[in-house]
Amino acid sequence: VQLQASGGGLVQGGGSLRVSCAVSGRFPLSYDVAWFRQAPGKEREFVSVCGWSGSTIYYGDSVKGRFTISRDKAKNTVYLQMNSLTPEDTAVYYCAARPRRTVLFDTNEMDKPWRYDYWGQGTLVTVSS
Repeated sequence: VQLQASGGGLVQGGGSLRVSCAVSGRFPLSYDVAWFRQAPGKEREFVSVCGWSGSTIYYGDSVKGRFTISRDKAKNTVYLQMNSLTPEDTAVYYCAARPRRTVLFDTNEMDKPWRYDYWGQGTLVTVSS
């Protein structure tokens, strides 16, 4: 199983950027995909998660109303549209996945990195002031 994050770059404050996470390899029939980010000297922070169906979505408090997660199951790709970016959004963005082990989306510790089994390499997003 491989997760490939892409789309990072340099953007001015107030601008927008979309990052993508392509999932490939032998994977369980259903899986949830999340985005985390990590700024220098800080812990990894939960950004958003999208359940297998695409209808169950959660966001971290710092990005609510500005970021939108979506998935294209046909392409096995999850997107994170980031709007109204600020320098505080500067970080390496990682996508992560976990197999769906329950019928309903499991919200228990969904914002914790250790709940995810597979990780991409990260893509750097830099927001200038």
